[in-house]
Amino acid sequence: MKNAYFHSKFTQLIIPAMKKKTILSGVLKIIFIIICPVVYSFDYQPVDYSSQINQQDDDTLKVKTYSGKVMDKNTRDPIVFSSVYVTGTRIGTVTNSDGDFIIKVPERYIDKQLGFSHIGYTTSFVDINSLKNKDNVIELISTPYEIEEVTIRNLDPKTLIRTAIGKIPENFSNQPVMMTSFYRETIRQNRSYVAVAEAVLDVYKASYRNTTETDRIKVFKGRKSQDVKKMDTVLFKFQGGPYTSFLLDIAKNPGDLISEDALEYYDYKMGGIVNLNNTRAYVIEFDQLETVDLPLYKGKLYLDVSNLAIAGIAFEISPIMIERVSEFLIRKKPAGMSVDVEKGNYLVNYRKIDEVWYLNHVRTELVFRVRWRKELFRSTYTTMSELAVTDITFENIEKFKFRETAKFTDIFVEQVSDFEDPGFWGDYNIIKPDESIEEAIEKLSKKLKRRTE
Repeated sequence: MKNAYFHSKFTQLIIPAMKKKTILSGVLKIIFIIICPVVYSFDYQPVDYSSQINQQDDDTLKVKTYSGKVMDKNTRDPIVFSSVYVTGTRIGTVTNSDGDFIIKVPERYIDKQLGFSHIGYTTSFVDINSLKNKDNVIELISTPYEIEEVTIRNLDPKTLIRTAIGKIPENFSNQPVMMTSFYRETIRQNRSYVAVAEAVLDVYKASYRNTTETDRIKVFKGRKSQDVKKMDTVLFKFQGGPYTSFLLDIAKNPGDLISEDALEYYDYKMGGIVNLNNTRAYVIEFDQLETVDLPLYKGKLYLDVSNLAIAGIAFEISPIMIERVSEFLIRKKPAGMSVDVEKGNYLVNYRKIDEVWYLNHVRTELVFRVRWRKELFRSTYTTMSELAVTDITFENIEKFKFRETAKFTDIFVEQVSDFEDPGFWGDYNIIKPDESIEEAIEKLSKKLKRRTE
């Protein structure tokens, strides 16, 4: 029955295209494909993590691997999604949801430092030569949440946002670059992982000055593991894969969050000043107006104090209208099935390199409750995707052919092979899997092996 659904009659649960007065973002696009009597495909726009060491012309490049945990010095709590990078280079990664990191450093950079940064913390730099190969503990010091009334009292958040949008061409790369990224997407049914897929990506990142040119993403190397048998009632699959992560680059695609058309739908207020990526950033808090009869977003936008560069954004589906999210997203669905969105969280971070800002990390997590009416069947599905940019180069710029690039219609899990070689990633930088994901990969891979024997 593998891939049989591509040849079956199906109904699509399709998201309406965004209209000016229906300001639902592509962030929330979902597609349900009904496969035969009891199998479904549930797709959404994911985000991703991946990276490859820039090998330049050295085919014999040697790397050293370092791993550890980043935590709050006072509370000893792990600091999740921290940026980890080699100073003076464009090599980096992020910590996972346990605060753990793993980074592979070319030997020619061993005399440099690793930088560790996170919103609200002072950036820490550690000599690479002083690190152990594993079990390193990096402590970050929390910085006070500065209100600075004198500084921000007379600042209008909408004016700051409009100015930030106008300054995107000078704050972000004005020429195309090549990126290496690591991407991972997972599906959890209740408490159990049922699918994991990940890849290293080659990315043609278009100039931020040319607003009509789109990014192009190509899967360089990837793998997957699925427990399809366990999901014998509903089969969830992401549609769009890595492509949709780059759509969340709000500096390139302001969309429904910070575009001029979006400003009238939100209430904005200044939230203070925080440390972010070794700089100071204004915090602009926003939530949809209670008079807006549409499900929109709530979150925080971070703007560099010195030049109003967009440094990051963290947002969620606003609780004000979350009960109506499914109503606006779903055009068709199986008779007798209800699908409710319980929550949706999104994170987009940028990194400043030589005074120019670049996309660094994108993460999405959506939680859905699916049930059949008049039946006991009910499951909660958590879909997560994240992307980490691990290297950037200005050399060998290649705009991939359209037929080679990832598209929104792609189902990423169908484009990569099964988990096999434990040393699969070699010298490529990746996001260290969470402990639960590592366990899930091992279990899913064992099940796959048993089925093929």
